[in-house]
Amino acid sequence: MHNPPHALPHRFARPGGLGFVSYVVVALVILWSLEGAGWSMDRLLSSPPKLADFFSRAWPPSTHNLDRLAWKMVETLQIAVAGAAIGIILSLPIALLAARNVLVGRGINQMVRVLLGFIRAVPDLAWALVFVVAVGLGPFAGMLAIAIDTIGFCGRFFADDMENTDPGPAEALTATGAKRIDIAASAIIPAAMPAFISTSLFALEKAVRSSTILGLVGAGGIGIELKVGFDLFDYPTALTVILMIAVVVIGVEQIGAVLRQKIMGTAR
Repeated sequence: MHNPPHALPHRFARPGGLGFVSYVVVALVILWSLEGAGWSMDRLLSSPPKLADFFSRAWPPSTHNLDRLAWKMVETLQIAVAGAAIGIILSLPIALLAARNVLVGRGINQMVRVLLGFIRAVPDLAWALVFVVAVGLGPFAGMLAIAIDTIGFCGRFFADDMENTDPGPAEALTATGAKRIDIAASAIIPAAMPAFISTSLFALEKAVRSSTILGLVGAGGIGIELKVGFDLFDYPTALTVILMIAVVVIGVEQIGAVLRQKIMGTAR
């Protein structure tokens, strides 16, 4: 049955009563949020000259302390790689407990998922503050914060990856009387391995982005140089740090994208 000549396409159909009320509620929530966030058109319109003044005072980027900044960037990458590696390794046994119908029952699944949800809910800067209190200032606190944050990220996605594997091989092993741990090691984990690797690469990219700002709270890395640059109104150095962070983060993301394509191509 065809629509009348002047009827609106389906995607532009007028919403029903409940749909219209939903749209109004969403619009009101957005307006309420803008008010709470201090939205100001006057301040927004007055910001371009101030931003232009910042860049005029920051340009050209400083080259006086490149050696020190480079070593801080290396430290940042060390924090990210070490923290992500520890987090990824610890995520696998945790994910086995979080994945439904793999090792344990639904009660333990739910408890582990709640724990992972709590870890993800706490920002990485907050974890860095916690570990600065626990182990003191420096990159070790940052590494631990990245590790915990990675567990929250990878633990959840590893569990989902295992749940989404083809159930056929696992069911065949179950029919032979194999134990759950043997089924997980022989069928579920190998099937989910390409997804594990892809998720791990995303976790590493996330760790690199996070580690660049952990220095703001004393957890090592180049973030402290950015904070000092702004505190001392040394805008050329601050701009240098921003550009270094951008180059490193974009580079890691590009490498991760290439590796993911190769992995997914091999998996097919």
